[in-house]
Amino acid sequence: MENIQLLMHGFAVLFTVQNVGAMALGAVLGLIVGAMPGIGSLAGVALLLPLTYRFNPTTAIIMLGALYYANMYGGAFSAILLNIPGDSPAVMTALDGYPMATVRKRPGQALLTSNISSFIGGLVGMVILTFTGPALANFGLRFGPVEMTALLLVAMTSIGWLVGENPTKGLLLTAFGILLACVGMDTLSGSPRYEFGNIYLLGGISFTPFVIGIVGFAQVIKLMEERSLQVKAAADKLTLRGSMVTRHDLKRLLPPALRSGVLGTFVGVLPGAGATTASFMGYAAQKSFKSEEPLGSGAIEGIAACESANNAAAAGAFAPLLALGIPGSGTGAVLLGGLMMWGLNPGPLLFVNEPDFAWGLIASLFLANLVTLLIAWGVIPFLIKILSVPTRLLIPCITVICVVGSYSTSNSMYGVVVMFLSGIVGYVLQKARYSTAPVLLAFVLAPMLESNMRKSFIISRGSLGIFFEKPISLTLLVVLSAIVLFTAARPLLVRAGLLKSKGAGQ
Repeated sequence: MENIQLLMHGFAVLFTVQNVGAMALGAVLGLIVGAMPGIGSLAGVALLLPLTYRFNPTTAIIMLGALYYANMYGGAFSAILLNIPGDSPAVMTALDGYPMATVRKRPGQALLTSNISSFIGGLVGMVILTFTGPALANFGLRFGPVEMTALLLVAMTSIGWLVGENPTKGLLLTAFGILLACVGMDTLSGSPRYEFGNIYLLGGISFTPFVIGIVGFAQVIKLMEERSLQVKAAADKLTLRGSMVTRHDLKRLLPPALRSGVLGTFVGVLPGAGATTASFMGYAAQKSFKSEEPLGSGAIEGIAACESANNAAAAGAFAPLLALGIPGSGTGAVLLGGLMMWGLNPGPLLFVNEPDFAWGLIASLFLANLVTLLIAWGVIPFLIKILSVPTRLLIPCITVICVVGSYSTSNSMYGVVVMFLSGIVGYVLQKARYSTAPVLLAFVLAPMLESNMRKSFIISRGSLGIFFEKPISLTLLVVLSAIVLFTAARPLLVRAGLLKSKGAGQ
């Protein structure tokens, strides 16, 4: 009851003209920033941080918090309509969002499914944050290098094998992603590796151009093959009424959205995990449950799982940030810098010494969640008109977006070159009927896995026993073993009639 009273106090702090206006502005800017490939929440919050210098700390953090949160919504727009994720958490959304918009001819429903799932995931995360914020943050502190290594192994193995069409392809693609992630500086020693004497490769392969290329520009190459075709959205889907999801669709999206909301919140609390990892894990978890259509072919369940998880993670990330002063991501680090700049010291005493600030921020997330949902739903008729553009005009438009987004991350042609080359790789993988998701997953998680694993071995002086001494890591290793054994035994179980094949209900 005390937390509810404090939350009500937070709403009383929030409901001033200045604070509500700042929250609405942050929500609109977050949608725009999220929908533009190559910018993302980190750059968006960093660029807009100077605008908040003249605000009081509460108003400033309310605006930046709303921007960060709304960015999770916006990233799905370009992922669903153009197959170009606006931000890294939307990579998984594109797997089902784009096929649902184009192949299944339901662009409005795909966008609204994304929005509703984002709202549900965010709401779940905020409720958990409200009641268990400090306790959740303390639980996250129990995840040191050993526990994070075990968690990342589970994430990489489950998605690398399950997203691929079969374990062999999944393992091959995961290994390819790990290899690409190894290019650049060694994460601990700082020595160069696989740079081949090229100064640009010393910094590694940039993530944003790589994602834009392997997912977005690969689609451009595919469209060039089919440039005589024209992707059209039906006329009745260009209205708000036409974009409404059915009751049956709601029944399909609710279970995965609620599951991923809880999962994403806990992933968001973990140091260094972030919304991208939550999105991948939410999608992998959905693979274990029944879907009406195969995941990857335009399934509502796939969109709901990853969108709910990344929004819940965005909410969960505020728990360690406020209660312990530990940022869970790069964006969290920028927000932490803002808090210190305003003379605030994040930690357990923040909720005692600055209740207006802490609870005003939490209350603003609830309102920002609702406002962003309404704004995102209202712009759907304008967004899905993109699909009525002739392919011959769509190709140069998407190409320009890819080039600008890739160039903006590095301010050099290196990003554009990475985008073009990864686009060719993505196109070849598509033609060979290989999924790009395991490659992207491995590329994102490999640096974190390597860093935490090597720290673990430094702590244990090379002994593997450290992974079995800690209860959390031991539990995760049991889960990992179960995934490996089940995947290996699956063909035998299917042959024996004890299990349905992946095509049935998955």
